Amino acid sequence: MQSEIPHCSFIDFLLLVTRRRRRFRVTGLSMLPLLSPEEEIIIDPYYYRNISPQVNDIVIVEHPLQSQLKIVKRINQIIGDKYFIIGDNQHFSTDSRHFGLISQSLIVGKVIARFP
Repeated sequence: MQSEIPHCSFIDFLLLVTRRRRRFRVTGLSMLPLLSPEEEIIIDPYYYRNISPQVNDIVIVEHPLQSQLKIVKRINQIIGDKYFIIGDNQHFSTDSRHFGLISQSLIVGKVIARFP
């Protein structure tokens, strides 16, 4: 399931400058063809403050076994208050099939745009 990620708007850029958005660089193959290695994305770390993540949201997550590692994945299922996340390119993805369900506390933010 491929969803479109828009390019950075002027508002997103201003929010990035004022630290209301964060920028990340994609490092692996797990989200191909949607996101390529070395592509930069913008996330909203406050997006889920008042609403819950939804199926098909693209998110940045703290790896549950390596907290210093951030990974980009798609929410595939919601089971109770836990999330099953997967990469779009499943042959090259370490995801919930390997480490199980994750809690919302591991979600760093929602991917909202490509940068620039």
